[in-house]
Amino acid sequence: MKLPNHVAIIMDGNGRWAQNRNLPRSSGHIEGVKRVEEIVYFAQDQGIKFLTLFTFSTENWNRPENEVSMLMTTLITVINRKIKELNEKNIRLQFLGKRQGIPQSVLDTINSASELTRKNTDLTLNMAFNYGGRLEILEGVKNIAQAVKENQLDVNAITEEMLSQSLYTKGMPDPDLLIRTSGEKRISNFLLWQLSYAEFYFTDTLWPDFDKNEFLKALLDFEMRERRYGNVHAR
Repeated sequence: MKLPNHVAIIMDGNGRWAQNRNLPRSSGHIEGVKRVEEIVYFAQDQGIKFLTLFTFSTENWNRPENEVSMLMTTLITVINRKIKELNEKNIRLQFLGKRQGIPQSVLDTINSASELTRKNTDLTLNMAFNYGGRLEILEGVKNIAQAVKENQLDVNAITEEMLSQSLYTKGMPDPDLLIRTSGEKRISNFLLWQLSYAEFYFTDTLWPDFDKNEFLKALLDFEMRERRYGNVHAR
């Protein structure tokens, strides 16, 4: 199979999954965590090298306080429970997003997990947490502007590659495939710079129902795509 090297996923539909079953929204999030584990290990088995999951956006802080608190507690619990196994499986865990504003207990957990797995090489698992695509680009531009201001960089020397290396995903290839679950067809401020030439795959399946068979459908669809990067159709 022609596999994507880097897959990005917007995991959408936990709340609707729970509502459809007359369950609290927390039940949808808990079920969604099970799918994360299944998809991560399936991606590794298929030979995918980078997997980026949109876990918590900068806008998600506006959700009800009890839901945000539950999500933070769940994140800490899951990382502490699974990090040893991820490390043994040679999976590198990274977090993409703004560190400021994250509760200290969460920050300590993600920093510890990142440090423990930083030398692993089989699969890089990126959790986009406290992440916003516009904010990411803005911060990258500010860093370059500061270098120009301090006469460390000539403005005419600024390149696309330089901006890419100023983003959270520096050192990683751009996603080849973006998957969004739950039927929504938008990218919601996710990897705005990096998705320039990604193939998009939208499915009506809600995230808690997105198992490895659904993931395989997305990979098979990707295999049928012809990626031209602005060139003419191959003959």
